[in-house]
Amino acid sequence: MEERRSVTAYDALDRIATRLPRVVIESLREQWQSVSECDNQVARIEMRLKALLKEDRNAQRILAIPGVGLLTATAASAAMGRADAFKSGREFAAWLGLVPAHTGTGGKTRMLGISKRGDTYLRTLLIHGARSVLTRGKEPGAWLQKIIQRRPLNVVVVALANKMARTIWALLKHDRQYQADWVIKATA
Repeated sequence: MEERRSVTAYDALDRIATRLPRVVIESLREQWQSVSECDNQVARIEMRLKALLKEDRNAQRILAIPGVGLLTATAASAAMGRADAFKSGREFAAWLGLVPAHTGTGGKTRMLGISKRGDTYLRTLLIHGARSVLTRGKEPGAWLQKIIQRRPLNVVVVALANKMARTIWALLKHDRQYQADWVIKATA
């Protein structure tokens, strides 16, 4: 595939070489070479991440969550370290900046937008993964269908990212595999 792209680009440059100055064509060839180098670097990094994924049990468990890919799984595993570092899934989500900020006075609390504190990279990956689940997901669950009816799309995306963060914490804390139909049993 890499060679096919290079041949096509160089053929295209050869076809327009008579219409453009030689300096422009040479600059375009250099730029194309830089893009090809970047593609090769990305491929090598992706291979390293896949090797890391094979060694990291936590990342493998996280990868099973819908909306979580290779980058998110490895980043979440590395960022969290041990799940014991957080008391709850909510604390982990708050550490990522996926919970509403709030302010209050006189006993009245106002909820604001998400706090956006914490690990920006992982928060961004989770939000993009949640957006992917919403736009490309096959069957949204009952929880997701209910919240979609009540809230704007971006609020739903952040709520789903928050839920994904809490799920990551729960999987690692309780040493479990992801189950789509998992229901928390209430204790009386």
